[in-house]
Amino acid sequence: MTNSTSKNSTKIVAIGGGHGLGRMLSALSDYGSQVTGIVTTTDNGGSTGRIRACQGGIAWGDTRNCINQLITEPSVGSMIFEYRFKGTGELKGHNLGNLMLTALDNMSIRPLDAINLIRDMLKVETHIVPMTEHPADLSAMTPTGEIIHGETSVDELSEVPQRLYVEPAVPATKEAVLAIEDADLILLGPGSFLTSVMPPLLLKEIAAALKASSARIIFITNLDNEKGPAGMMSLETMLHWCERAMGGRYVDGIITETNLSNIPPRYEQFVEDLAASNHNWRHDRTKLKNAIDKLVVSR
Repeated sequence: MTNSTSKNSTKIVAIGGGHGLGRMLSALSDYGSQVTGIVTTTDNGGSTGRIRACQGGIAWGDTRNCINQLITEPSVGSMIFEYRFKGTGELKGHNLGNLMLTALDNMSIRPLDAINLIRDMLKVETHIVPMTEHPADLSAMTPTGEIIHGETSVDELSEVPQRLYVEPAVPATKEAVLAIEDADLILLGPGSFLTSVMPPLLLKEIAAALKASSARIIFITNLDNEKGPAGMMSLETMLHWCERAMGGRYVDGIITETNLSNIPPRYEQFVEDLAASNHNWRHDRTKLKNAIDKLVVSR
């Protein structure tokens, strides 16, 4: 099978949130509509958190970030979508893209339809699917049994939580489940492990689809140690958390910058130079693309 044929036929699902998923989807933009990003919707910080506090709904910030990183043709529409208000008033710090998506939601337009409307307007081919279309928050149980609510509170924990939960127990978006069922390659990360990578895996329908999937599931490591409780977790512990959420389904491989001698041999390691030249903690899009291309060709 040729490289171009592999690209045209391979269906890829990337799971996560924030800047990490946006960078991954941007690196995969050559695969066009063959790629689906499943986006975390539990953020309660920044502009997104302020909107949720007064308007309710799902968190739109990570979805907007992914769309922004996929815009290939700058336009007035893309400038509007990326605009962030300045000044000192009520709108200070709000992103207009978040407000646009919230407005569509308030008009009783299905969240996925709202995303697709924006994708069409901005000529974004990659499918972007929220993990759920129902409002929910991330919660954690501490080692002492205390329950902490909200992503920002989880990030501020001084120790690794015992468990994570999405509350209430909302259903996954059906298109997210179908994308996983059809996928040839599933990518977890990079990004904030507890608050971006884990939340979609905590939804029972997504967990069940991942458990049953015959696709290769690949974990992409971060290039720098995270702040907060996730920074206290070893890579092996992170893999265990993913596998526990997926009902015992093993992760197949890891994309990493250095060979990891302390990882069990059941994990195939793909050692690649991934860091951007100007920020060694950020994945370079082209290097990330090349690493994924090698996976696709070798399947």
